[in-house]
Amino acid sequence: MIEPHSAALFARLALAGATLGACVPPAFADGRLNAKYTLTVGGVELGRGSIVVEAGDAAYEISGSARVTGVLRAVSSGKGVAAARGALSGSKMVPRVYALNAEADGKEETARLAMSGGAVKEMDVEPPLKPYPDRVPITPDALQNVLDPMSGAFVYVPGSADLLSSAACDRSVPVFDGRQRYDIALSYLRTEKVKAEGYNGQAVVCSVRYNPVSGHRPTRYTVKYMMENKDIFVWLVPVAGTRLLAPFKISVATMIGTALLQAESFETQAKNGPVPVSAPR
Repeated sequence: MIEPHSAALFARLALAGATLGACVPPAFADGRLNAKYTLTVGGVELGRGSIVVEAGDAAYEISGSARVTGVLRAVSSGKGVAAARGALSGSKMVPRVYALNAEADGKEETARLAMSGGAVKEMDVEPPLKPYPDRVPITPDALQNVLDPMSGAFVYVPGSADLLSSAACDRSVPVFDGRQRYDIALSYLRTEKVKAEGYNGQAVVCSVRYNPVSGHRPTRYTVKYMMENKDIFVWLVPVAGTRLLAPFKISVATMIGTALLQAESFETQAKNGPVPVSAPR
């Protein structure tokens, strides 16, 4: 869930899985989330983003966008869109397609992943990774049993466990974004009340640790800093009608102040009809 390179990538992360285990399981409703976020560092606004989630009992689709705003626009420009589609199968999310289009200061970045059974089958990433001698190579084994970064930003709690409990946090999330393979380890801290336009209720708070696996450069100071960073937290809120939890707020200690991605609106509702799910383009 956290990439170590910059506040812009941190914002992309935030942009940038169902069986019910009772003898007589409750009915599963489809759900939708429409949320808008603001990114600040040290209290200064740097960006804004939004996500839309459509989820049914067997499939999900997530789309998001982000752009540089505030004082950062005076020295930099940036915007991006990303989308993911996949299945909810058994006890986990199973991504099928991930797509990213981003632009920063005139430089474009794109990523396309096609996945099956949790494994990356095809990928197209531009520009390609530069072959620095200290870069940890991405092996075929590293591309097995992974989530894309959009899917990895959400938590799926199967069965009948309370969504707002330690069941949401006690896990390690394996993520591959086309450039890096990393694990995001979550640990339960507490539940607390949060409020934004469209939502006033409880959130489960998890501590987050970033553990790079491959594609990274371990000699870089930013990588070391994020690996040792114990001040990363995420607040998760249920998507109505589903067993998914979405990020409501993310807090990361950085070298220039606390980066805070927080929902300014969080509108979620259960739906009775089927959710249309289409591949990102």
